[in-house]
Amino acid sequence: MNFNTLFQIYAAVKDGYSPVVQAERLLFIPDTLSYMLTGKQICEYTIASTSQALNPRTLQWDGDLLAAAGVKGDILLEPTLPGCVIGKLNATLAVQTGIGEVDVVAVAGHDTASAVMAVPVEGENFAYLSSGTWSLMGIETRMPIITEESMHQNFTNEGGVEGTTRFLKNICGMWILEQCRKEWSLQGKEYSYPEIVAMAESAEPFQCFINPDDTLFANPESMLGAIESFCARTAQSAPKSDKQIVRTIFESLALRYRQVLEILESMAPFAIDTLHIIGGGAKNALLNQYTANATGKRVVAGPSEATAIGNIMMQAVGAGVVGSVAEARKIIRNSIATEEFTPQSSEAWNEAYSKFVTLK
Repeated sequence: MNFNTLFQIYAAVKDGYSPVVQAERLLFIPDTLSYMLTGKQICEYTIASTSQALNPRTLQWDGDLLAAAGVKGDILLEPTLPGCVIGKLNATLAVQTGIGEVDVVAVAGHDTASAVMAVPVEGENFAYLSSGTWSLMGIETRMPIITEESMHQNFTNEGGVEGTTRFLKNICGMWILEQCRKEWSLQGKEYSYPEIVAMAESAEPFQCFINPDDTLFANPESMLGAIESFCARTAQSAPKSDKQIVRTIFESLALRYRQVLEILESMAPFAIDTLHIIGGGAKNALLNQYTANATGKRVVAGPSEATAIGNIMMQAVGAGVVGSVAEARKIIRNSIATEEFTPQSSEAWNEAYSKFVTLK
């Protein structure tokens, strides 16, 4: 992706941007925060893995890629796994905060890596959907999955806790609905989320569908107009009301989740029977039920604050208070309420999916 660190470095060097050209060391944002807290420089694995310059098999920097971008390999430190103690809180901050010179622990610096840490699962064979403005669907594996198919389907291998790989794909999430809400607001229509859910529930099912990941919906001047354009392009009647628009978005998201999950299953080294939904979208019970209906899978929703919980529990592991990630997940499972959804109306959703996959 063009915003990955490798391309940012290349563009900076090409433009002669002096902070990069003259730099002795490059720190990612989480590592910069750690440096400000401790005065110690590290390069945390999960955030490093999103740079596109880290070899996902060796977990070491690819010198050829960095050289092609125009920098020396030693500008980046050797990756450090989450859970290590970086150092003590510096004396000034120790006094200012009143907490003393406590240990500062490297957490999973990438927000999704911290969120996946908090999946309240037993065992390793699970799929997750980190659901918010954008959604990320994937699995946790011991080894990366690097094939022609994974490249063709645009899946990525990113770092996880305990040196695992998060094999995942980015999917549009609630972005489309949020942009519609902005337009409705300009029209003087302020819909709360409970009202939006009620609108979707009262609308006719399966009237039309959109592909949430179509480029039309990336950042249009009008999201409502983009929905109309997509329907016109695919020979469908556009939604005639606000409630029908919401229903179309929710149903289409659930169907897109099924499509990506089927692709994921075809490459996963294990069978997937449960989808864990974490993040803000875990609170959207209607979409979670639609997702169970569309995928035919058991869906477990929660925790909604997965990133913060995963961060805290990684600190607990690093401090030796909790023995392992598996133990941390057990604690989360026993402490945080989750909600389960089982598939309903399978025949109707299968028929809808057969129409959805034909949209181009």
